[in-house]
Order: sequence, then structure tokens, then C-alpha cells
Amino acid sequence: MLESFYPVILQALTAIGFAAISLGLSVLLGKKGRRDGAKDTVYECGMLPVGGGAPRFSVKFYMVAMLFVLFDIEVVFMYPWAVQFKELIAVNSVALYSVLGFVGVLAVAYLYALKKSALSWNE
Repeated sequence: MLESFYPVILQALTAIGFAAISLGLSVLLGKKGRRDGAKDTVYECGMLPVGGGAPRFSVKFYMVAMLFVLFDIEVVFMYPWAVQFKELIAVNSVALYSVLGFVGVLAVAYLYALKKSALSWNE
């Protein structure tokens, strides 16, 4: 049984050895650079960095993004169910009720988001 793990162990040792040798060679053969103020500044397309960083976004943007991810994952979970619908219903109807419960929970979450006006950009 242990013989079946030999290829995995060999691959892991090869990867660790390659990483160690690559890092070691880069330290030994690499140039030692001089550090000064000009090299340590932020480089932004040849322009001097002036002003603040990234602009601040409204919390509504993040709310809409999280809701999009939530309802996008819903589709990912429903797709395999839809593909196997006929086979699942032929065995028993529990699959139908489970997916109806899943959609019901998501409908309640959607109605809650609408009530809290999470999808409204104007406010």
C-alpha cells in the first residue's frame, strides 16, 4: 500500500528541492542592490505619486457585490439539480421539496435585501 504513495512523495520532494535550489541560487548569484530613497519610492507609470490612494467606495457597492455573489452561487448549486431533475424525481419527490426549500430561503433573503433597500443606488 505504501508503494502507491511513492510517486506523490517523489513529486513533493522534487517540488521542494526545486524551490530550495531556485531560492538558493538567486541569493548566491543575484546582485546586491544599493538601497536609497529614489529606489524605495513608489513607481506609478513614471509619474510621481501625488495625492491619496484609491478612492473610497460606498458601502452600497459592497452590499450589491455580496448579493451578486450570493445569488450567483445559487445558480451554481441549482445547475446540477436541473440537469438531473428527471432522474431525481423518478426516484422520489424529496429532491423537488429540497430545492423548493432552497429557493424559498433565497427568496426570503432577496425580499429582506429589497426591504433594507440594499439594491438602491440613489440613497
